[in-house]
Amino acid sequence: MRRGSVRTRAAIGATVVVAVALVAAGLAVISVLRGGLADNARLEAESAAREVAAQAADVTARRIDGIEGLESDQPVQVVDADGAVLGASEGLRGAPAVADFHRPPQKPKPEPEPEPTRTEGDSDDDSDDGPENDSENDSENDSDDDEGADDADDDDTPAPPPQSRSPEPVAVDRNSDDETLSLPVDSDGEPVSAADATGEQDFRLVGVQSVTRDGTPVTVYAGSSLADQEEAVGSVSRTMLIGLPAVLAVVAGVTWLVTRRALRPVEGIRQELAEITASTDLTRRVPEPEARDEVARLARTTNETLSALEASTERQRRFVADASHELRSPIASLRTQLEVGAAHPELLDVDGAVQDTVRLQGLAADLLLLARLDAGERPGEAPVALSALVREELDQRVGDRLPVTCDQLADIEVVGSRGQLARVLGNLLDNAQRHAAAAVRVEVRVSGGEALLEVADDGAGIPETERERIFERFVRLDDARTRDEGGAGLGLAIARDVARRHGGTLDVDTAPEGGAVFQLRLPVGPVGPVGPVGPEPDDRP
Repeated sequence: MRRGSVRTRAAIGATVVVAVALVAAGLAVISVLRGGLADNARLEAESAAREVAAQAADVTARRIDGIEGLESDQPVQVVDADGAVLGASEGLRGAPAVADFHRPPQKPKPEPEPEPTRTEGDSDDDSDDGPENDSENDSENDSDDDEGADDADDDDTPAPPPQSRSPEPVAVDRNSDDETLSLPVDSDGEPVSAADATGEQDFRLVGVQSVTRDGTPVTVYAGSSLADQEEAVGSVSRTMLIGLPAVLAVVAGVTWLVTRRALRPVEGIRQELAEITASTDLTRRVPEPEARDEVARLARTTNETLSALEASTERQRRFVADASHELRSPIASLRTQLEVGAAHPELLDVDGAVQDTVRLQGLAADLLLLARLDAGERPGEAPVALSALVREELDQRVGDRLPVTCDQLADIEVVGSRGQLARVLGNLLDNAQRHAAAAVRVEVRVSGGEALLEVADDGAGIPETERERIFERFVRLDDARTRDEGGAGLGLAIARDVARRHGGTLDVDTAPEGGAVFQLRLPVGPVGPVGPVGPEPDDRP
């Protein structure tokens, strides 16, 4: 499956993130709004219930239905402890007690036990309390009760209150879902009887306990309409649903445009690189934006890479040209001598042919070593004793023009390739033998925590302005190094490359004798006897 462009993926990603954030924020807003409106409805219902409870505390249980609080538009109902409705607002008249909606089922009352059978003895004892006497006593008690009730209704003196008559809010039920009650309402949303209802509406229900004037405990239930809550939540939800696609479309469009503008320099860099690749013209460069951002840094890095690639290509071309020129001279000389020898054997210069062959062999070895170094070949990790290396190299050199003196050969070990380090020492000695006037000196010591190998001569020295150029490949100073003297301009370049591969440096300075002194610095390796190492490729001709 092919993936879209960066602009498309960025626009889709930003749209998805914004959509998730907006949906989460919308749900949070709706939840907070719903909770706030529900709390307001609860407070409103609780206020109405407290008002009716306060009025119920000033009248008797028989007169609750006539209190002023029951004429409110809100649904209100007063229920006694047995669940009987003592009073209700217009919408709840004739309705059962709201407490019945969440009251647990009552256990059936146990049947009364049968009265014991009266015996004759009992009838004799109760002979004085006959039916006539019982009826007379009952009538007297009834008359007394009626008189007491009338006196209580006519007397304004309040009955003795219980321990506390202040109304206290109570939860209708432990289940919060039961605190919402659906009641029949008319077209205006006012509670009415079921016969006149046009629909139903949810009300927030709150119960408040109180005690009437005659000591009857009652519970006042009052409800507050949740229509405003439902309307507000519905309005906010519709607004969010309508606005969400528009917001997401704007986010996607803006993200696409911004990403397109930000990636426009990248497209320019890509097109320029494609043209450079097609034309193989490494002198061209990609455009660099003026802004100091990641794209500008990418352009600068790309141009630096092109510069390094151009320099490397130029070095490679020059190397190939110089190597071809250097190889052509000894090959042509050797061919000429062989052709003359074939035609006139008595004129064959055997010594000259051998010299050209040795020179050709050395040049081929130098080119092979440079190719291996350019390919990133890592040196060995065997311990190498520099003092022993110097003695072995001097013992193998025969026919040098000048003697080599060793003032100081400290017992120092480094880690690396013995063959490559021997090649460096040999190149430095060859260079010193060509340019020294009377003496060549070699010294090995520790300097600044590093192993230092010095090769000095008493020649004319190297000008300070040319001290870096002599380490370039196929570079020969006009007044000091010529092809006739055997230098091809690769020895010092090879020596510096090998030193860098070993983590060291190779520099040139003025020797105390007046000539040039080459200083090879290498990290000091582990101290200890040098054990046998495996065979290494011989880089020397």
